[in-house]
Amino acid sequence: MKQLLQNLKTGQTYLEDVPTPRVRRGQVLIQTRRSLVSLGTERMLVEFGKANLIAKARQQPDRVKQVLEKIQSDGLMPTLEAVFRKLDQPLPLGYCNVGTVLAVGEDVTDLHIGDRVVSNGHHAEIVCVPRNLVAPVPATVSDDEATFAVIGAIGAHGIRLLNTTFGETVVVIGLGLIGLLTAQLLRLDGCCVIGIDIDESKCLLAEQQGIKTLNAATGLDSVKAVLSLTNQIGADGVIITASAKSDELISQATRMSRKRGRIVLVGVVGLTLNRADFYEKELTFQVSCSYGPGRYDETYERQGNDYPLSYVRWTANRNFQAVLQFLENRQLNVVPFITDKVPLADFGKIYGDIKSSQRIASLLTYPECVDMSPVIRLREIQYVARDGAIGLIGAGNFTGNVLLPALKSTGANLKSIASANGLNATLLAKKYGIAHSTADYRQTLNDSDVELCIITTRHNSHAHLTVEALRAGKHVFVEKPLAIYEHELLPIIEAQQESGRFVTVGFNRRFSPYAQKMKMLLGGKRSGEIPMNVTITVNAGFISANSWVHDRAIGGGRLLGEACHFVDLITFLTGSYVTSVCTSAMGLHPDERSDSASLSLRYENGSTGVINYFSNGSKAYAKERVEVYSQERTLVLDNFRQLTGYGFKGFSHMSGRQNKGHVEQLKRLVELVGSRQNAEHTSALIPFAEIINTTQTMLAALQSLREIRWINVADIGMAQRSALVLAAS
Repeated sequence: MKQLLQNLKTGQTYLEDVPTPRVRRGQVLIQTRRSLVSLGTERMLVEFGKANLIAKARQQPDRVKQVLEKIQSDGLMPTLEAVFRKLDQPLPLGYCNVGTVLAVGEDVTDLHIGDRVVSNGHHAEIVCVPRNLVAPVPATVSDDEATFAVIGAIGAHGIRLLNTTFGETVVVIGLGLIGLLTAQLLRLDGCCVIGIDIDESKCLLAEQQGIKTLNAATGLDSVKAVLSLTNQIGADGVIITASAKSDELISQATRMSRKRGRIVLVGVVGLTLNRADFYEKELTFQVSCSYGPGRYDETYERQGNDYPLSYVRWTANRNFQAVLQFLENRQLNVVPFITDKVPLADFGKIYGDIKSSQRIASLLTYPECVDMSPVIRLREIQYVARDGAIGLIGAGNFTGNVLLPALKSTGANLKSIASANGLNATLLAKKYGIAHSTADYRQTLNDSDVELCIITTRHNSHAHLTVEALRAGKHVFVEKPLAIYEHELLPIIEAQQESGRFVTVGFNRRFSPYAQKMKMLLGGKRSGEIPMNVTITVNAGFISANSWVHDRAIGGGRLLGEACHFVDLITFLTGSYVTSVCTSAMGLHPDERSDSASLSLRYENGSTGVINYFSNGSKAYAKERVEVYSQERTLVLDNFRQLTGYGFKGFSHMSGRQNKGHVEQLKRLVELVGSRQNAEHTSALIPFAEIINTTQTMLAALQSLREIRWINVADIGMAQRSALVLAAS
């Protein structure tokens, strides 16, 4: 199937062939019939893409600050590489979609195959959308009309935030598509509406809908005009739906408002506020977020948990339904706003002159017959069969930014890549010369050529995908963590023992040249004979509380998902196994989502480890610091860029570019799998028993946090003890 994309680096808009998405739990698979081009939003994206780097930086000053901080902590070249990788990621366009249901995922019981629906799906022949962002279309509403439901919900939510009452005067600044829809909805709400724009054609269109308009381009003083129309009282409310870089529109809104008036920002304008303007009139100001409550909430969108109607009357989905109801009752007229209808293949007629276009709303039409293949074979990439074929499952940021560049540098035999939506897999396949992309990971598991599966999906899928891959006869490299719950460990151990395939985890830091040098200085394979003290401080940085990594059921929490790296590193340096762990976290009532905590580790050989994992430090400070104390000697590793030794004969200093061991680990992995002879036995990069011990340690660390005591690691998964002994042997 085909999907429309925007390259943020070059500004190019283009169609891409991608696999049909795989419908998942709580989602709806839809074949698109129409989609609406939101000219305001998409014009901004196109203009941003076509701008040079300096212009891009000027538009995002906050991002520039982040880049400067990253340069200070990680160095210039790694930072520049990260910036260019980010810009090189194409962006799907579109969010107003009408189509027919092809399939529904588990837990979707109120929609059926063949239903006509609206959604916030992209400009693509087939889209997969969470149920709470899909609404059925009434039979009397045409496809063309229904495309306005989502963008109409944006205006509806802004009106709800303004909390209008019957008879109030409301000014709408900006009569683009959202502004025109907002003005109509306000009239339906019983308000006296005044529209302001600088485009005479838009003013005329609004007047045809019964809206009083003011053309600011004629030299008219909008503020004085509004005051005159309201008997010098001022507007009860102002909704700004315009897009402008200056702060003038906010200033105008304050001056035309009555005392204790309300202002809601739906568009994008400069936000340097004058306190005096708000203070004297006691004005309220609020920024509206998309379609309404639930938008960007993981529990609402991905997990399908609706907000109770009794407490949240108007969610994003219920706003969709409200707009559709107005369309059904012929109270909302959107037909005059449709400028043109263009087949998807001719998208250039819209996007070619989008910067200067005077269109209000353009619709894309779609073919009835669509290629629904779950696998795309890239024509320009010819796969040559050879030993050690690798299939990737997961195509997120880590895969594209870290894993694939490292794999390509090793000459890995990459055959296929899978992602749930198919798009990310296809984009990475083209970039890194992978012959096949798919939206169905089972295609990879069933491919007899593939010997190694690399799993980089979200954490909650690691365990079951590892088991499935082992049962399919594949070796497995899985990103950390191996598992996020105790009950997931035994099936992994059993599958590994039964299959005879190896399992390794992306604990890359032990493979860093700096860590390898530390191991050698500490005695190499004999390092486990002498106890040592290891302290690691991780300046992890802040991640928003609503991120999936904090969700215990999805990400496992940052401690489980990230601190395991450092347990493995200490295990590598000490040459021993963790026997017990105690965790303390910041706050009066810390829980498993805590991401500022200290882990104390005891090892079989008497060594101790301390991991200080903090999220509340400065970004300007280095991220990782490792200190080892042993036999009156000290090693200090600063951010995997500089190693300093004290008390070592013939060694004092080692420095260079930051190197956390990704390339080194993957190079060894590729060498191991690349030979049929080596691929037949179970030798792995990291002893399987150490991987299990590290996973048990992190699960025990969370138990310690709950119970406020030391936890014996061996008590984690008592039923797994015999299997663990077998794995260790």
